[in-house]
Formats: sequence, structure tokens, C-alpha cells
Amino acid sequence: MNTPNVEVMQISRCFGAVQALTNVDLCVAQGEALGLIGHNGAGKSTLIKLMLGLLQPDRGEIRIAGQSLHGPAYRNLRRQIAYLPENIVFYDNLSGLETLQFFADLKGARRAQCAELLDEVGLTHAARRAVRGYSKGMRQRLGFAQALLGNPTLLFLDEPTTGLDPEGIREFYEILRTLKARGVTVILSSHNLAQIEGRVDRLALLRLGKLEAVGSVKELRAGLNLPLVINLKLQTDGAPTIQAAFASMQDVTLQIDNASAEIRCEHRQKMSVVAALGRLADRIEDIDIHEPSLEDVFLGYAEIHDGRA
Repeated sequence: MNTPNVEVMQISRCFGAVQALTNVDLCVAQGEALGLIGHNGAGKSTLIKLMLGLLQPDRGEIRIAGQSLHGPAYRNLRRQIAYLPENIVFYDNLSGLETLQFFADLKGARRAQCAELLDEVGLTHAARRAVRGYSKGMRQRLGFAQALLGNPTLLFLDEPTTGLDPEGIREFYEILRTLKARGVTVILSSHNLAQIEGRVDRLALLRLGKLEAVGSVKELRAGLNLPLVINLKLQTDGAPTIQAAFASMQDVTLQIDNASAEIRCEHRQKMSVVAALGRLADRIEDIDIHEPSLEDVFLGYAEIHDGRA
């Protein structure tokens, strides 16, 4: 990993009797995209607000680019940091363009950038329309444009695709990919696990205020040793041959139902199972191989925590 751009060291925070975060350690490198995942109340938004300096920790320390959030150098550093909250509120009587110009003045950013950003997020057609007439998705796009004012080098996004249609989601992640290529560090939280899978470098899984696991999807899968699932569509006379071929293979489960079959095996056995299936190609009409999804990984860690695995 590169020199950490964000360092979270033994952070704890409670709200009255509720322990929101407990001894969280996390490092995020410059140019990395990190996804924060977890159930409702896991502590994702609280952690983001702590990293922004909007909340004070009860214990621990957070540094950004080596600077304490409450040190004298942080005032200038914070101009490079942007935030898109989950629920964003704008002045309804301002147009989209006027809204961005207002925030540009607050941030000390160029007003000329406002029209460019509205175009980038697909709002040029509504630039002079009052925000009160914007849909939820349009408000989210405007919020994203606001976060990009001033070309931040560190971007915090809390449920950033809420209200966006499939096209808007695709465009959002394309912009994010471009930002990351420029070296922008991105930390985003999301409940939509299928959406962020493959779009972030690493994931941090929070549960009940504790950091359960950190790593790529591949690393998190390996930590749980989740089974690979192979679904087969069989030829009419294929079932007996398939049954015989896998009867003696250890740690492989086979279920056959008429003309379909399901094989479950550990990832280390993937190639041997695929090789065996290759020798039975004349008995198989179609095949689908399913790696454990991010949702499977999330539920797997939840079961470990609950003592069910």
C-alpha cells in the first residue's frame, strides 16, 4: 500500500448509551477507492463524519495526509476534501446553476467550473430550472456536482447513488473511475452490494460498530472459504454419467433434479471440477459458474459473528 492518505487509529465513539464505533483501525491510500459496507446502524455514516471532522471521537486519532484533523495545518487541507451526504438539501428557489455558483463561492472555486460540472453529471438541460422542480435523482446529481467543485483530492460519498436510475448509476461510476485515475481518494458507503462490487479497490465491513474485515472481494472470499456454485443443464441421458463422475470426488456436493444439476466445491477444487466437466461435455447442454457474490461474503461474516457458521 502507498503512504496512507487517511489513517484511522483506534477510533471509538458513543452517543449516550449507544456505542457507535469501537476501536476502529483503518488506512486508506492515496488514489484508492474504499467501500464501507454494513447493516443499518453499523457505524458507516458516523465513521465518515469522524473522518471529516464533523464529529469528535471519544478515543483515538484520525490523520489525513499526515495531519491531525484538529491541527493548525488542517484548515488549508480541508479545501481539498469534499463530501456528499446521504440526504442533501438545497435552496428550492435557486436554479441548479445558481446552487453550484453559491457553493463555488463558499469553497473559493471557479464559477466557470459550474457549467462544466452540470454537463458532466447530465444536468445541462436543467441548469436554469429551479431546484424545487428537480426529481430525487436530479438532486443527487446536483449534489455530486457540488462535491466535485474545486477538484477535491479526497472525496467522501454517503449512499451516493440513492434515487439514480440505471443510466445515472453507470454515469456516476464512470466519473468515479476517471477521478480515481487522476489520483483522487474515494471513500463511499453503500447498501447496494451488487453495485459497488468490482468498482472499489477494497471493502471495509462494519458490524455493530466494529471493523469485521478489510480487503478486496477476492481476499474477503478467501477469508471465508465460501463454496463455488456450478449449475448444469444436462442432456436427457446425462444425469447417471454426471452422478458417477463425481461420486468419489471428496468435498464436492452434487445435487441432481431431472435435467439440471448443482455442484458446490471449495475454490481450490475449481480447476479439477471444471476439467472433469470438460470430459463430460457430451452430457452437458449448458454450464454457469457462480463465484460467491459480495452479498454472500457480507452474509458469511454476519453468520460468523452470530455464531451460526
